Amino acid sequence: MSRPNTPHAPSSQALQPKNLTARTRLLHQYTDPPPHDGPCHHGTFSPMPRNSPSGGASPALAPNRLPGDEASIRSTGSGSRWPLMGGGKTTQALAERHGVKNPTSVYWMYYIPGLSWMGQYKQSYLLGDIVAGITMASFYIPIALSLSTNLAHLPPIHGLYAFALQPLVYAILGSCPTMAVGPEAAGSLLLGSAIRLSNAHHGSNPEGNDAANGHLASVITTTTGAIALCAGIVRLGFLDSVLSRPLLRGFISAVGWVIFVDQLIPEMGLQELAKQERISHASSLTKFTWLIRNAENAHRLTFTVAAVAFSVIMIGRVLKLRLQSRLPSIVFLPDRFFVVVLSAILTYTFSWDTAGLSILGAISSGKFQFYFPFRPELVTHFQENFSTAFLIAVLGFFESVVAAKSLGSKLDNANISANRELVALGTANIIGGCFQALPAFGGYGRSKVNQATGGKTPLSSVVLSCCTMLCIFFLLPYFYYLPRCVLSAMVSVVAFSLLEEAPADIKFFLKIKDIQSLLTMLLIFVTTIVWSLELGMAVGVGTSVVSVIRHSTRARIMILGRVPNTNTFKSAEDFPEEIEHIEGCLIVKIPEPLTFANTGELRNRLRRLELYGTTRVHPGMPRFRGEGELGNVVFDIHGVTGMDGSGTQVLKEIVSGYVGRGVRVFFSRVPPKGSQVYELFVRSGIVEIAGGPSHFVDQVDEALRLTEVPEGQIAPAEGGMLV
Repeated sequence: MSRPNTPHAPSSQALQPKNLTARTRLLHQYTDPPPHDGPCHHGTFSPMPRNSPSGGASPALAPNRLPGDEASIRSTGSGSRWPLMGGGKTTQALAERHGVKNPTSVYWMYYIPGLSWMGQYKQSYLLGDIVAGITMASFYIPIALSLSTNLAHLPPIHGLYAFALQPLVYAILGSCPTMAVGPEAAGSLLLGSAIRLSNAHHGSNPEGNDAANGHLASVITTTTGAIALCAGIVRLGFLDSVLSRPLLRGFISAVGWVIFVDQLIPEMGLQELAKQERISHASSLTKFTWLIRNAENAHRLTFTVAAVAFSVIMIGRVLKLRLQSRLPSIVFLPDRFFVVVLSAILTYTFSWDTAGLSILGAISSGKFQFYFPFRPELVTHFQENFSTAFLIAVLGFFESVVAAKSLGSKLDNANISANRELVALGTANIIGGCFQALPAFGGYGRSKVNQATGGKTPLSSVVLSCCTMLCIFFLLPYFYYLPRCVLSAMVSVVAFSLLEEAPADIKFFLKIKDIQSLLTMLLIFVTTIVWSLELGMAVGVGTSVVSVIRHSTRARIMILGRVPNTNTFKSAEDFPEEIEHIEGCLIVKIPEPLTFANTGELRNRLRRLELYGTTRVHPGMPRFRGEGELGNVVFDIHGVTGMDGSGTQVLKEIVSGYVGRGVRVFFSRVPPKGSQVYELFVRSGIVEIAGGPSHFVDQVDEALRLTEVPEGQIAPAEGGMLV
């Protein structure tokens, strides 16, 4: 029953060295002398005749021999010019062969992308980068003031620090050329909540004072950066796949709702009343009901100014979206900047501040104060706020990676790495935290504005930082008459943008009838608005992690049936009308490696296949298959590319159980003899318990033929396993 050899196989195997893997055996055909004279037609890697001018390799491959070339490998020994480069001998050999003259600079340019784009910068990019940077500054400097004042409960200057420092660092270390880094609404809200809770915990006024709040912001932002940096160094960038879309959509929507409700208090001029009744620190649901009861106490001028500012910005957003296809230059219109300037002028002209309209007031300018947060006396603050910093890092990282990958897919030669993004964002926030800046991460909307207005390289982020610094040093006094309710209105627009994407996701999940995703979104949303942001995120992350664990521990086994009059086998559960069952035989396909994670339920699922012929029947049902029906079990283990100790032990127990009941066990499509999986079969005793190498065959149909042969008449396989 062994597979017939091809005409050239004996001579080829005779000339090949022993212990070749499948890959090295393939490479051996053209890296070593060909096994025979004359042409042959084995495929792409067919060797040429001995008298070939290319020296025995395929013409297409001869000029650039792969790293299997012994001379190439020897060139990368202890005297290699690649002392820092990872990737092993293959990377080194290929790079040297293709003429990379300065390997160390290549290494540093990969991990510090700023060295690359600065050296390759084109003059044609300059105008677009400058325009994009100035446009982003006009849009987002007012928003930075709003986030710091209304969400983070810090002086406005701290929001500007985040746009002055973090984008500058990201421009040097970030892997996405058009990513625009800055403070976000969710992170600012979490920061403000942590500052209030920390102040209340230490017995002081929950609002605290500007200096103490700035120090807390420094601790939290620096911790956020340290978490991101450590995650990048240990290569945890893959964790962005752990957080499910329903989790993030539910939490982001809840954050949008919380922000919108929070901003209604200053927009209605009810800050003082909220402080008196201690409603500022209540849940979002409590605040909403309180606002309804006190709507009649709203300050009319404040509410009118906020409503007009909100309406103008929203109308501007809609017009831009509708007119952008016909008038692309409309994206340059700084509507938010116009609202800020006009509201300040009107407040000054009509003295609205004397009529009860709260204004921003004096802002100290020209100060970048370094504050080192890693101090022994601040250990308690680090411990208290670590969970908040972790949440900010998780949310910021996920949004940044999504934005970077989306933007990078539209760029030529973009090499986006989640781990390098973590390192860049972590370093940026550590440096920003030392100057008491808000946490800053990449934002998709902000980055799209950067691209749409001409940004091509990280220089646009440098221009944004420079504009923000000019504002910090020279322009802050001109914001004196800026109404606080206008800043709140701008934040409300951001909150609305967080909410407006939820209906599309809800509609999609309803369309595909994914009730579990809808329930996850609802659970996280309700938990967040009824209790707190921290609890909502904790519930969401816990739900997502449990879902991942459940998915990874579920053994993906299936029962197979034969397509009539063929040697093709399909899933009996997915194609019940197209297959026929083999009487007295259970054909089980295991399409994945067996580890401790997915073998826990393997025995129970096999039992359900034996009792019912499917895994989709409730285990409480009576037995559908007779007691004596099962005489043979065939395992198709083509997908078992690896096993650990626990998986091997469970499989051995299953095989022993079947053999002990008089059921014969066969294995088909087993990895080749000498592979790690087959050696585990031998050392664990599975081969011996199953009946020897003759029970290990190439194909399922071969195993089925053996089930028809009495046990004592099965001829032993030549050389062991049939391969």
